[in-house]
Amino acid sequence: MNPSGIGQRVVVHEFSEDPATAIEQGLSVVEMTVPSVDTLGARDVLIAVRSAQVGWVDLLMTSGQYQHMPKPPYTPGLEYAGEVLWRGSEAAEHGISVGEAVYVDGLLSGPRSIGAYQQWGGFASYAVAPLEAVRPIPSGLSFDEACCLLGNYETAYHCLVARGNLQAGEVVLIHGASGSTGLAAVQLAKQLGAIVIATGRSDEKLAVVKAHGADHVLNIRSTDGSTAVRRFRDDVKAITSGQGVAVVYDGVGGEVSTESLRCMQFGGRFLIVGWAATPFVANGKGQRGAPNANQLPTNLIMMKGLSVLGCPTVISTLHQPTIRPPRLAQIMQWIESGQIRPYISHRFPFAQYKDALRAKWRGEVIGSCVLHL
Repeated sequence: MNPSGIGQRVVVHEFSEDPATAIEQGLSVVEMTVPSVDTLGARDVLIAVRSAQVGWVDLLMTSGQYQHMPKPPYTPGLEYAGEVLWRGSEAAEHGISVGEAVYVDGLLSGPRSIGAYQQWGGFASYAVAPLEAVRPIPSGLSFDEACCLLGNYETAYHCLVARGNLQAGEVVLIHGASGSTGLAAVQLAKQLGAIVIATGRSDEKLAVVKAHGADHVLNIRSTDGSTAVRRFRDDVKAITSGQGVAVVYDGVGGEVSTESLRCMQFGGRFLIVGWAATPFVANGKGQRGAPNANQLPTNLIMMKGLSVLGCPTVISTLHQPTIRPPRLAQIMQWIESGQIRPYISHRFPFAQYKDALRAKWRGEVIGSCVLHL
């Protein structure tokens, strides 16, 4: 079989100063032909992309503000799902079938991977991935849901379990709970038996978070009409009968981090997951250096005996590959049993890829955002 056809793909031509500029000026759509199987290898799998997640990392990469930077020009789209058009002989021996519905592991293929498959992002009609990156979609899941599985749930699991050692009955404060990884963290924390206090800045979004298992939700937007964060320590202390929380899952940073330290019980674990409130930590256009790095008050950390833990899921996995198989096994068990499921608030046709990126950048998305090819 030698599939033929004309498709399209999004290209990041060069790094921009920031993701907002990249959306408007640094990306474009170009025509592509389906790759000839004569150029592919025995381990290769050719995929007709049906759905691609529009993620926060996709945005940061467009300005070179992510720790791992593919060299432009490249096609974004870390995680995607679709149908197998062709597979090499070794892929066939591993049970991958033509016509099979699959999703692709963004650590092993695409812009965040290392090596020959880095160019094959999911914002394209066609993509090529190595057999080890291609996984069958679990029964009952759609293409949309499948492309939102690994990155979100793996991040949440690594932070809460491998780093945070979250235990049943403990109280965890989850910030950015309406985001893709934040909502995944809420779901996983409940599977672990924890009590979840989830924060956000929109009552509408927090209603969705509550529906996905959060025990308590707090709108921490300032009441003065600004985008500032209000003090929320007293709320947390009231919920916990004055004890404070055992674990903080912080993917927001900035003033949220400092206030969170005041919410913690003695000996608690503070998990640094990201810094969405200050996305311009690093210089734009792929430059090195972090002039706007977050800072934490060491006096609070010391006096409360806190453990502050960095949670770089991808980097940790590259350094310790053995931590991944049990993580994936547990996540897939929860998925296949129906105990957790991705939530997708926004879906866009391919022609509106810039609208999809804008929605993600502006914080309009609850859970995940998906691009349809």
